[in-house]
Amino acid sequence: MKKIGNEAGKRLNGLHFRHCGEAQLQGSSVAAPLSPGALRGRHRPAGAQVALTFRGRASPPPTPRHRLPFAGSCRRRSAAQGQVGPAAADADSEFHGVDFLPEDLNEAPEETGMRVNKKYSCLPAEEKGIHIINIRAIEDIGYDQHESTLLNSLSKNPDADCKYGLYFRDGKRKVDYILVYHYKKSSAGKTLTRRVHHNDSSARSTKQDQPLPGKGAQLEMRESEPHVDYHEDDKRFRREEYEGNLVEAGLELERDEDTKIHGVGFVKIHAPWNVLCREAEFLKLKMPTKKMYQINQTHGLLKKINSVIQKITEPIQPKVAEHKPQTVKRLSYPFSREKQHLFDLSDRDSFFDSKTRSTIVYEILKRTTCTKAKYSMGITSLLANGVYSAAYPLHDGDYEGENVEPNDRKLLCEEWASYGVFYKYQPIDLVRKYFGEKIGLYFAWLGVYTQMLIPASIVGIIVFLYGCATVDENIPSMEMCDQRNNITMCPLCDRTCSYWKMSSACATARASHLFDNPATVFFSVFMALWAATFMEHWKRKQMRLNYRWDLTGFEEEEDHPRAEYEAKVLEKSLRKEHKQKETDKEKLTWKDRFPAYLTNFVGIIFMVGLTFAIVFGVIIYRISTAAALAISSTPSGRSSVRVTVTATAVIINLVVIIILDEVYGCIARWLTQIEVPKTDKNFEERLIFKAFLLKFVNAYTPIFYVAFFKGRFVGRPGDYVYIFHSFRMEECAPGGCLMELCIQLSIIMLGKQLIQNNLFEIGIPKMKKFIRYMKLKRRRSLDHEEHMKKKQRYEVDYNLEPFAGLTPEYMEMIIQFGFVTLFVASFPLAPLFALLNNIIEIRLDAKKFVTELRRPVAVRAKDIGIWYNILRGIGKLAVIINAFVISFTSDFIPRLVYLYMYSENGTMHGFVNHTLSSFNVSDFQAGTAPNDPMDLGYEVQICRYKDYREPPWSENKYDISKDFWAVLAARLAFVIVFQNLVMFMSDFVDWIIPDIPKDISQQIHKEKVLMVEVFMREEQGKLQMLETWKDNDKKKGENCNNHSPRLPRSRSGSLSSCHSYPLDV
Repeated sequence: MKKIGNEAGKRLNGLHFRHCGEAQLQGSSVAAPLSPGALRGRHRPAGAQVALTFRGRASPPPTPRHRLPFAGSCRRRSAAQGQVGPAAADADSEFHGVDFLPEDLNEAPEETGMRVNKKYSCLPAEEKGIHIINIRAIEDIGYDQHESTLLNSLSKNPDADCKYGLYFRDGKRKVDYILVYHYKKSSAGKTLTRRVHHNDSSARSTKQDQPLPGKGAQLEMRESEPHVDYHEDDKRFRREEYEGNLVEAGLELERDEDTKIHGVGFVKIHAPWNVLCREAEFLKLKMPTKKMYQINQTHGLLKKINSVIQKITEPIQPKVAEHKPQTVKRLSYPFSREKQHLFDLSDRDSFFDSKTRSTIVYEILKRTTCTKAKYSMGITSLLANGVYSAAYPLHDGDYEGENVEPNDRKLLCEEWASYGVFYKYQPIDLVRKYFGEKIGLYFAWLGVYTQMLIPASIVGIIVFLYGCATVDENIPSMEMCDQRNNITMCPLCDRTCSYWKMSSACATARASHLFDNPATVFFSVFMALWAATFMEHWKRKQMRLNYRWDLTGFEEEEDHPRAEYEAKVLEKSLRKEHKQKETDKEKLTWKDRFPAYLTNFVGIIFMVGLTFAIVFGVIIYRISTAAALAISSTPSGRSSVRVTVTATAVIINLVVIIILDEVYGCIARWLTQIEVPKTDKNFEERLIFKAFLLKFVNAYTPIFYVAFFKGRFVGRPGDYVYIFHSFRMEECAPGGCLMELCIQLSIIMLGKQLIQNNLFEIGIPKMKKFIRYMKLKRRRSLDHEEHMKKKQRYEVDYNLEPFAGLTPEYMEMIIQFGFVTLFVASFPLAPLFALLNNIIEIRLDAKKFVTELRRPVAVRAKDIGIWYNILRGIGKLAVIINAFVISFTSDFIPRLVYLYMYSENGTMHGFVNHTLSSFNVSDFQAGTAPNDPMDLGYEVQICRYKDYREPPWSENKYDISKDFWAVLAARLAFVIVFQNLVMFMSDFVDWIIPDIPKDISQQIHKEKVLMVEVFMREEQGKLQMLETWKDNDKKKGENCNNHSPRLPRSRSGSLSSCHSYPLDV
């Protein structure tokens, strides 16, 4: 290779090619004619001269301070590399890729253009000196390529050397990060002829005189080329400066524009060892040392119990090495370059795993700036302004297909992201190793939550079965269904509705008992304690993970300011510079943000009002539809009015909730953006708070209405409450509103889960993927050879969906947690449906992260952040809401009051009659009485309605009776007692369970002691070594003094050598 390079360097008059495709001029003549003997080509026409074809872009690259090697992917490596053996002996093969122009196409030397064919390839990066470009023949000359084709077929596939884009062209440097940008190609043709000029080195600084390999010559477009897009040039200038700054930071870059995705270029980034060490020290990354210690093991009975549990659970453990129980652990310590001897650096390639390498590179990308836009720009701002279109780390490889090399991604797909392993534990340690601590904590929390739903589901099923078993023994529902009672109820609407028999509501009354029974109260108490236990269990699990993942001493430092914040501060400082010359370092104050705060307040109030207005609209729909259906001539239509109205109204609510969820998510993000938070953490916390507030109101407002407002403000017959003077407020069923609340809760909960999981999380990503596939198929080149080539790893990952953060995933689970805890008194089966959903949700999210999304940047975190506080708040709120549901929505308290205060024989007989008041039909207001009073076949004089009021024959007729106040007092007393008792029990559970497991606290203390011992031994070793050096130095000095008469000429030299000996040792 070197022979080829040296000979080509002599022949081409100093024309120096670096890497793959851009030329730097070394001599005065660009393309002087070659002598006939210079290149021995069998098909070279007489007197031909060399012409090089260049595949370029639509606009000329400027002369930047740093230029990337225009290397292309590893599949375009030089064919000569694979032909060194067979081609070295034959001079014809040495330059088999060089084509010649006939004499009639000769140009003057200064006018000769340099072009690189689009299928160029280049030598390895480690080959210094001249890099020969493999140039294809020009077809119209008629050059026979049989020999070249044969040699190419004998060479090995160059893609295998760099594992299809996982490594640089040399096959040694790993790609740690990818930057993607769009560029415009010329429509005039595939290749652009560019004129080569010398670089004016005198006009550049010393710093700019050191371009990257492969860059140098300033290329100008010919006059025949299309007009330059200055916007694209500006983006390119910014990219080149930014990439130059990345090189100054120590990163190694390689560019690839010749990909299957047309108009898209890739910049591959590699962090060398010294940069990794430097950044690991800056980030205080804890790395495993050589020191290993024994983890404390349980003894006696606990050891036997643990061994039995391990044997039982062995079939449901994932087959992953990281998931096996560990008996020894490496001592971890924040990485330091001065203390590298503490760490096991025997395999430097695997010391920093791919997750850590990408994190380090991302930190450099965030703090590296580009100042050509008059203000500092980091990678986030460059992405926002379209300078780069994407930035992401690479996946480890393919997860499916034949002959796929084993990698963590494939292992995760098999043991985690598959529905066939739904019954197994998650390999959380492997998830953390691949995706980072933040995503690992999310899936660990989701797993703990799902596990805790198992006992809650079992108890909920028992409560439901108890209701089913006792429904025939429930006296109130039996009385309602008894035809002999002959209780005539007042009309449900004015004029069109007629009187009706209470026995017609028998089915509703029996169904209400399934959820409104004494076991419901026990289940509410149980779920409140369950929520407290779940939070404590998660805190302990979190501490175990922090210990295993070496996060015990991790403290989040101040993050880099966001690009939008820096731009706002710059704008503010520029305004002040016009007024006064001296300005301190500016920052945004509450005065600067006041318009945004006001917009946030008004916007949130408006959105909450919009939610209330929609719920109110659904109420109007229910009332008007009930009145319309009551006019129905068929008896079956009149009997199913309540069920029809309830079901259709709930479906409308569900559709509105799902639509508004998406709208509110976008509005919350916009409201947070105009606030301009300083850091990404502040941005995320504010976004979460706004999105949760809006989505909470959106999801639970219809349920709150049914639970606490429906039927409370109806009025009474003869004096009903009207909306807009025409619509009468709707009433609860004779069995209470709890059954309707159960229907509302179940449909909304199940509908949200099914639609969001199946449509949004499966259907929409599949549809987006299909659209992208069709677009790429439409743009795909007609070249069959290019079509058959395997895509590079970074090309495949570019077609995946970008990672949008964990907020949507957490939000979905938090809303579900609210359904499980807030109104569980009305729907004991909610934990069961949540459990079934989460079993699918875990595998669905796992499949999405492994196969559908680009690999996210690993983020260190020791907890789940603000979500923990939201969970605690929902747990506290659940106690209060369940107390009110039991007291005011169900008939539990009225039954207790009747049983202990009004029952004559100590049973529930007569309870239904006690809860109904009487009304004289002659007291109807004009125009409100039924049109058909004889609908039941007899004349009605007294009808009944559900309320505690005085009868019409009383002196204070239709006034609220004493029974109402007795029941109300009992309800309020129950709320107070229930709330305080359950809160006390929850706090007691919180107090009695320690946050940090005892064994973990012991291990953390043991690590500290061991680390102190390591450093003490190191200090003692240093002192002993210094003493040894001093003793040796002293002895050598004495020996030199004793022998000094014999060596007078070299005394000083002998002394110096004697004194230097111990230092060498």
